[in-house]
Amino acid sequence: MLLRWSKAKTRGYEHVNIENFSSSWANGMAFCALIHHFFPDSFEYDKLDPNNRRENLTIAFNTIQDKIDVPPMIEVDDMLAAKDKPDPKCVFTYMQAVYRKLHDKD
Repeated sequence: MLLRWSKAKTRGYEHVNIENFSSSWANGMAFCALIHHFFPDSFEYDKLDPNNRRENLTIAFNTIQDKIDVPPMIEVDDMLAAKDKPDPKCVFTYMQAVYRKLHDKD
């Protein structure tokens, strides 16, 4: 259900293809697209580079914390160290918290 919701909210965003709770989130674009869907004035999604993982993850995590008061449950450095395979349990847990805050905005 959480994957379907995330996929629906990020449909149409370039460089986002949510299929799992690991590699689909690795470059930060899915996190950015999701929060941008709800808060489009927060940053310019079209200016993001999928190859700049650190910047994307930092923007996403900071915006999520600022806009919906969900602190990062995953460190940017941990996501970078995991390369293309972040821990799916960590991503899932973080996304549950994000979903709880954003679901009411739907």
